[in-house]
Amino acid sequence: MEPLTHVEEETMQAVWRTGEGNVKAFMEHLDEAIPYTTVASTIKNLEKKGYLSSRLVGNAYLYKPVVSEADYKKKFMGKVVKEYFDNSYKELVNFFVEQKKLSAKELKEIISMIEKGQ
Repeated sequence: MEPLTHVEEETMQAVWRTGEGNVKAFMEHLDEAIPYTTVASTIKNLEKKGYLSSRLVGNAYLYKPVVSEADYKKKFMGKVVKEYFDNSYKELVNFFVEQKKLSAKELKEIISMIEKGQ
């Protein structure tokens, strides 16, 4: 799985929200305004990288994800943990606690989820 640029990642998030669609449909689900030509070019790049597949319907292409959001997150987070947290999820959680991004209540919820095997 090739790494994605920021714009490619934003576009993939729009694709995952939309499901199958055309460039215009994906643009409606983008968090930031990106020109049509940029989105269209990005979609083609994502197809070349193997993230999307396309089919011709009439005179328009419809695209759908080949890589699921869950698979991408798994790969991306695994890389982040490996490269920035010495392959330790404990260090990742500790980072968020130190940055005050994770409260004691949320940490207890996480512990409960782990204990329940979720």
